[in-house]
Amino acid sequence: MVVEASIALEETFSPPADSVLWNKDFLMGAATAAYQIEGAVAEDGRIPSIWDTFSATPGKTLSGDTGAVACDHYHRWEQDVELLASLNVGAYRLSISWPRVMTADGQPNQKGIAFYRKLLTALRAKGLKTYVTLYHWDLPQHLEDKGGWVNRDTAYRFAEYADMISRELAGLVDSWATLNEPWCSAMHGYGTGHHAPGKQDVVFATQAMHHLLLGHGLAVAHLRANDPAAQVGIVTNVGRGTSTGTGDADQRAAWLFELQHNNWILDPLLKKSYPSALWELWPGAQPMMLDGDMDIIGRQLDFLGINYYFRTNVVSDGKHGYIEVDLENVERTQMGWEVYPDGLRHLLIGFHRDYPNLPPIYITENGTASDDKVVDNEVNDKNRISFLNRHLAAVDQAVKAGVDVRGYFIWSLMDNFEWAFGYVRRFGIIHVDYATQKRTLKRSAKLVADFLAKRDAK
Repeated sequence: MVVEASIALEETFSPPADSVLWNKDFLMGAATAAYQIEGAVAEDGRIPSIWDTFSATPGKTLSGDTGAVACDHYHRWEQDVELLASLNVGAYRLSISWPRVMTADGQPNQKGIAFYRKLLTALRAKGLKTYVTLYHWDLPQHLEDKGGWVNRDTAYRFAEYADMISRELAGLVDSWATLNEPWCSAMHGYGTGHHAPGKQDVVFATQAMHHLLLGHGLAVAHLRANDPAAQVGIVTNVGRGTSTGTGDADQRAAWLFELQHNNWILDPLLKKSYPSALWELWPGAQPMMLDGDMDIIGRQLDFLGINYYFRTNVVSDGKHGYIEVDLENVERTQMGWEVYPDGLRHLLIGFHRDYPNLPPIYITENGTASDDKVVDNEVNDKNRISFLNRHLAAVDQAVKAGVDVRGYFIWSLMDNFEWAFGYVRRFGIIHVDYATQKRTLKRSAKLVADFLAKRDAK
């Protein structure tokens, strides 16, 4: 019976009759990010970003891969819009490249802006809702040269960018998100060095986080003023932490993991304060703040974007923190991440319980990487189909428990530049042959399209 259920999950995409997915108001979409797909890094006035610099530095990315060409979306966007529309999804989540639309002296770059205006207009013409993220990690390099997000001034430069681009694109955007995954920008960019700009200091990371969130709050005011018909929110990545240890210290370690991964961002946004236990985990790493900062950061949100991928198992480090200990004999993706759908259900219900002012939620990223191959012009990505089925079931369970989840975006629309992992890790529901730029719909894409066509016909 278990085997039959597993096969069904891999071969079909047909949620139970009582699933929220059958509700036509439940938004289904796909997502991408500018640096991961656009290429054209030196065209039409685009200036360098930290990811141009980082990926061109030997040893920073797998095989030395960069986003210089990526999926060549900048030149092939019309074809990509047609493919997207063929999936019958209701929305597309994309990001704008800050270095493409603003010059180093802070002026609008009209050629870059024109690209997004054409793209958004075409999406609207196809009946797709437009979910636009302002910052998906591609900070202009000239700002990093002045300290990047560790420098408070960057928050004000981000607000100026948000002000400019929301004036230019007002009326073409259904939903603005200020930041994508500030945890990754702060911790991987300035704490672990795994991402651009590659700094390794937890004090830098906590200061960068504060300035990221400050920039978010400042941007919210501009977005509301310039494009009042659009929704305004933020996208944060969350993680489930558990422990195989049985002692109190191990359980506290799991709690601390979630505190630094989730509450570090959600508490300032929804409670206007940082969790005090963070400074037990990172002694002496409190960021410098000014009076009024937390009120700016805690401005009301129309929605909260949640990105979820995996769980992390930890045990106590015997001091004030934790160490990660991989579980054995669990299902893992091509990234090495555990497939753990119940973590998403658990976290959503927990956020609903812990934050009385929790805004409506969209799952803005969820997906899996697998080593997909084209065989006879077909890609049978059965692992992804099973992954999507199980995670959407987890979302449905959270909705039935009272959580206001209004949509789900598959990561990703197409295979792309997976940051430090280059082009080997494939997250797309559309396969990309990077040598020829040929796009091939995977079985997951076809099943999603078929399901949504059935839903639309009801």
